[in-house]
Amino acid sequence: MTSNLGRLTAAAAAALLAAGCSTDTQQPGHGGPAPQVQRATSPVDFDFPDAERYHRLATYPVYLNRPAGEDPKTETVAEISTVTPDGNTVIYTDAAAKRIGFVDIRDPLKPVGVGTLSLEELGHADDQPTSVAAVGEYVLVVVDTTGGDFANPSGRVDIVRVADRTRVRSIDLGGQPDSIAISPDGSFAAIAMENQRDEEFTPPGGDEGDLPQPPTGFLQLLDLTGEPAGWRARTVDFDVEAARAAGLDTPQDLEPEYVSINSRGQIALTLQENNGIAIIDGRTGTVSDIFTAGTQAVNGIDNAEDGTLDQTGSIEAAPREPDAIGWIGDDHIATANEGDWKGGTRGWTVFDAATGAVVWDAGNSFEQLAVRTGLHIESRAESKGPEPEGLAITEIGGRPTALVASERSNFVAAYDVSDPKAPVFRQILPTTPGPEGILAIPNRDLLVISSESDDADNRVRASVNVYGFGAAFAGSGGKPAFPSIVSGDIDGTPIGWGALGALAADPAARDRLFTATDIAYGPARILSIDLTKTPALIDSELTVTENGQPVALDIEGLAVRPDGYVLAVEGEQGDGNELVNVAPDGAIKDRVALPAEIAAGLEGQGLEGVAIDGETIWVALQRGVKGDPAGVVRLGKYTPADQKWEWYGYRTETTDADGDWIGLSEIAVYDGSLLVLERDKLNGPDARVKAIYRVALPTEAGVTGTAAPKVLPKTLARDLLPDLAATNGFVQEKVEGMAVAGNGNLYVITDNDGVEDANGETVFLNLGTP
Repeated sequence: MTSNLGRLTAAAAAALLAAGCSTDTQQPGHGGPAPQVQRATSPVDFDFPDAERYHRLATYPVYLNRPAGEDPKTETVAEISTVTPDGNTVIYTDAAAKRIGFVDIRDPLKPVGVGTLSLEELGHADDQPTSVAAVGEYVLVVVDTTGGDFANPSGRVDIVRVADRTRVRSIDLGGQPDSIAISPDGSFAAIAMENQRDEEFTPPGGDEGDLPQPPTGFLQLLDLTGEPAGWRARTVDFDVEAARAAGLDTPQDLEPEYVSINSRGQIALTLQENNGIAIIDGRTGTVSDIFTAGTQAVNGIDNAEDGTLDQTGSIEAAPREPDAIGWIGDDHIATANEGDWKGGTRGWTVFDAATGAVVWDAGNSFEQLAVRTGLHIESRAESKGPEPEGLAITEIGGRPTALVASERSNFVAAYDVSDPKAPVFRQILPTTPGPEGILAIPNRDLLVISSESDDADNRVRASVNVYGFGAAFAGSGGKPAFPSIVSGDIDGTPIGWGALGALAADPAARDRLFTATDIAYGPARILSIDLTKTPALIDSELTVTENGQPVALDIEGLAVRPDGYVLAVEGEQGDGNELVNVAPDGAIKDRVALPAEIAAGLEGQGLEGVAIDGETIWVALQRGVKGDPAGVVRLGKYTPADQKWEWYGYRTETTDADGDWIGLSEIAVYDGSLLVLERDKLNGPDARVKAIYRVALPTEAGVTGTAAPKVLPKTLARDLLPDLAATNGFVQEKVEGMAVAGNGNLYVITDNDGVEDANGETVFLNLGTP
C-alpha cells in the first residue's frame, strides 16, 4: 500500500509542488496530494527516559501452566495475583478452571509455570477462587462456594502452605467473599463479603438485577497472630441507617467489593452497587465513616455504539460505583470507577479519606488515553467505555504511583500521585485482554498484571504480564516501547484511530506515511503519520466522502499519487472488492471493480494491498480464488489506461496448526521488485508465518480471467517474527501494513481489529533499510 516506495520522480515532485504541497516535512502543508490541513499536536508526553518508566519483560499465557493432559483450548485465566515475600513466585486465581496457579519469576524475562492447585480437590467442583494474598509461608485463598444459590451465599478461606501446596486449615466465612487485603504489618487480613446479587433475579417492585436481594454483605476480619490454628475471624456489620444517611443506594443490601489497608490499619472498602465507601479501623472493627462516592458528569466521550468514533457525547451526572480502591498514603484514597448496574464514569477519583470529599477526578482523560493509543473499543461505547476496574498504589523512585487498569481497552495507566490533588500521567502499559490484578513487587522493581479474559478460538489467551521499572531493565525491555504510535489532539480532542491495515509512503515528504482505518471505525478516513516524533504521531485526518457525505469503507490498502489516493477496499462478498480513487480533498472520484469472474471466486477475504509503479497499479488478494491451485494467491496488475487486468500467482507458506490459513496482507513496489507481506492466522506463541518476501517484477504478461496464473518465484526478504516477539508482548496476528518511506526505511504496522477478538495493541515497527 505504498507508491514508488522511496523514489519520487521529477515529474511527480513538480506536480505536487504545483498543487501547493511540500516535498519536505519541515515545510507547511499536508505532504502528498492533500490540501492544507490542521496539524494535531500531542498534549501527552509518552516518551519517558528509560530510568523513569516500566519496561515490558515478558508475557506468559497461563494455558501453558495447565495440568498434564488438559486440552490447551480449555478456558483458563489469571484474575487476581499475589507474590511470595521473596518476590519470586506469583500465585494467581483461575476462577474459570476452579484452581490457583503458580508462576516462577526468579528470572522475570522468562516466567515459568510451576503448576496449579485444584479447588475441586480441596472442596467442591463449583468452588471458585475470588482472591489470594500471601503472608509468610502461606497463601490465603478466598473461595466462593455459593454455587449459584445467591439467596444462600457461602465461602471460606483456605490457608495453603506454599512450599508443598497443602491446605493446613480452612475457615468458614459465613457468606460469599470477594477481595482480600493484608495489613502492612501482617497482623490481620480484611475480606470483602459481597453476598452478590443475582443479575437475572427481579426483586419485588424492581427490574431484573435490581437490589435489594438479601442477605446484605459485610466485612470479615481475620487475625493472623501466631500459627494458623489460632487465627480467628471477626465479623464487621454496617449500620443501615448510617448508610442511608450517607446517601448510599439501597443501603439495606450492601455489597462490599474491594478492600485496601493503610499503615495505620485503616481499611477502605468499596460498596460498588451502593455507590459507597466505608472506612473501618481494622484493629477494633469499628466503622469510623461511610460516605457516598458521589456522581460525575463526563463530556467529550464516545457514548454511542454506532461504528463511529465520535467523541462529542456525554453522560449526565452518574454514580461512580467504584470497584478497586487503594490508599495514597494514610489520608487519601483512589477508586477505579468501573460502574455496575446504574453507573460508571469511565475514570478514577481521589477522595479525602477523612471527609469523603472529592479532591480530583479523571473526567474524560482516561478514555482519551484509550483513543490516543488506538485502544478505544467501539462495542463498549454505550456501556462503560474503557471500564476502569483494577487499581493499585505503589511507590516508584520514591514517588507514590497509582496504577489503573482498563478492563475493556486492555491497558494500565500509571500516574504520579505525589500530590493526590493533582495526579500526573506517567505511562501507559499494554496488557492482554481483561487486566484485573495489578501486583506491584517493590522489592524487585517489578510489576505483574494478570488478565481474566481467555479466547482460545481466536488464540488470544489470558496471561501474566511482567514489567520492570528503571534503567536496569531497559536493555531487556520490549522494543519498540509501547505505544509506538499515537494520535495528537485537535482543539482538545484526540484523533480517533485503530484497526490500521494500510500504510503508504508520502511521495512528497520523506518522513511521513499515510494510513487508514478499516471498517471497525467509520467513516473511512486517511490519516497522516509524522515519523520524526517518538512515538510516531498521527497528526491529521481526511474523511472520505461521496456526493458530499462521509462513507464507510473497509480500507485494506492505500497508495498515494499526485492527484489523490487509491484505496483497496475489501467487500463482504466478492463483488464488493474494488479500487476506489479519491481526490486530494477526500471525495471519491470513481470506483474500479474487480473483474466479475475473479470477484465470483472470492468470499470474505479479497483485496488487501495496493501499490503504484508508474502508470501501473498492483494489488494483492488475501486468499485464493476458487478454482486456482491450492496454496496459490493472486497478485494483480491493473493498467488504468486500457482498464486491463492481468494476474500472477504467488505460492504461500504452510503451517500444520488446526484451523490456520495463510494469506497476503500487503504489497509494495521497491527497487525493481514487489515486496509481499504474508502472514498466518496465528498469534502469541502459536505464530509461525509473519514475513516479507521479494518477488521480481514480471516482464511477461499475466493471465486474464480464470486461467491458472503462473506462480512467480519468491525469496525471503525479512522474517518478522523476531521483530514482533521483541516487544515481549503477545505476538500480534494481523501484520497488515507495510511501506518504505522516503527516508529509505521500511515500516510495518499491525491491525488491532478495533480491540475485538484481539488484545488491541498496535505495533509500529521501523525496520531500517529493506
